[in-house]
Order: sequence, then C-alpha cells, then structure tokens
Amino acid sequence: MTITITNSKLKAQIKTLGAELCSLKNNNAQEYMWEGDPAFWGKHSPILFPIVGTLKNDCYTINNKEYNMSRHGFAREMEFKIIDQKENSVVLSLQSSEESLKVYPFLFELQIQYTLLEKNLIVDYTVFNNSSTSMPFSIGAHPAFALPNHFENYSIEFEKQDTLQYYLLENNLISDRTKSLELQNKQIDLNYELFKNDALIFKNIQSKSLTIIDNKKPRLKVCFQNFPDLGIWTKPNASFICIEPWFGYSDTNKSSGKLDEKEGIQILNASQTFKSKFSIEIF
Repeated sequence: MTITITNSKLKAQIKTLGAELCSLKNNNAQEYMWEGDPAFWGKHSPILFPIVGTLKNDCYTINNKEYNMSRHGFAREMEFKIIDQKENSVVLSLQSSEESLKVYPFLFELQIQYTLLEKNLIVDYTVFNNSSTSMPFSIGAHPAFALPNHFENYSIEFEKQDTLQYYLLENNLISDRTKSLELQNKQIDLNYELFKNDALIFKNIQSKSLTIIDNKKPRLKVCFQNFPDLGIWTKPNASFICIEPWFGYSDTNKSSGKLDEKEGIQILNASQTFKSKFSIEIF
C-alpha cells in the first residue's frame, strides 16, 4: 500500500512496506527521489533498523547466544501499520513479533512519522524499548535523491568548511584505512571515482546539513542535527546520490561480535524512548 500526503508546496508518497519514502514532488510535479530502477538499485529510501550496515560474518551475540542478521536489518522488509494519518502527515508503526524475535530478541516499537511543512519533509524516528532489559540498536536513513542531469554537474555543499576524513569499506566492513576529502568553498564536486570503494563513511561528522548543488543552484538540503554519523553513496553510472544520516555504521574488522559492544551502537534502557529526526528541504 502507498500513502500520499500533501501540502500547498509538496506531495510525498510512502510505502507501508518498510515505511519507505518513494516519491517527493514539488507542485510542478518535479520528482526529487530516485525512481528505484533495479538495474542499479531497487530501493528509494529504506529505514535501517536495528542495525546500520553489515555485521561481521552477518551475525552477532547477545548473552552468549548467536543471531544472524543481514545488512541494514529487517525493518526495511517488513510491513508497517498506519496509526495516524492527516492531509500533510502520517505515522507508521512496526512492533516486535514472533518473526523479529528470532533474529533480534527484544520487544520494541519503531514509529516513523512523515510531515510536510512548507517546502520541508520532516522525518521523525521514535524507538520504544518495551523489554525489561537494555536494548542495543542502530538506526539510520538511506534516501536516494534523483539527479536528472549529468552526474558531474552536481556538487555537495557541507555546512562547515573543513577537511573531512572518511573511512573505507573492505568486504562491507569498516577498515582502518581513511582518506581525506578536500573541500573547496565547502563543496565537493561529484564524480563516480569518489565511490569506487563503495560508500564514504563519516564518523562523528561536524557538518549537520548537506546541500545538493545543481549547476551552482541549490536543489535540496538534508538537515540531521543530532545524527552523529553519515554515509554518502551511489552506484556506478546511476543517476542518484544517497545522503544517509546514521546512528552507527558497519562493524569494523576488529569487532568482537557482541552487539552491545559494537562501535557506534545505541543503548536504550528498559521502558525508555529514543527520538531523532532529519529533514529534506526543497529549493
């Protein structure tokens, strides 16, 4: 099922499968989200939960018991329920189930709220720990933004002027190897060579907003004030760029396999609630 929310400036569509944003258009019907062409990448904007990235050997342990979980977790493949809907907003919910407990032994509820305000789409994440013990988790966004013109016409402007260090992936795990990203006037020009080793992974990034620039004109801005980590990614010759605010990232090569010791993991105490949000502003 696909839900549509609107205001006077924007229209967004969200699938109940994975609570995935699949379309964001202005009132001229210009599309800002990637179409999901499976020849490159068949997603639009999956929700990453309860892990971000890849686990070492695709498994982890809790209380000395081993569990298997595939890349980015299971929320993106599960059906969410609509628990509130208005003209310009919708709230979707995923609750732990017999199926989820087999791979993640915690009682939880994950709520995703989409709200249109003027030219902004605000995405709120709420995680409830309904277990009697603390719950380790990561959560992240993976929106793919359409780049309808030539890829090299675009650049990304960071909020702050600095030299950025990003981590390289090896076999989908975070390696010890890093590279520096030199910014010119806070910007980096896009080219596919940047992504020859997969995503650019930034830990504890200081910039909290990124703007996609199209031929020197701003196209859209992603703001992620309290997200510590970030990924930027595309596929070779694909006409999209992903700007991905995260709490956490893939395992490192040195990971112990214990989920509560995982680098970047969040620990939510029993009966507590976690909240975060990011926004997409259209120019």
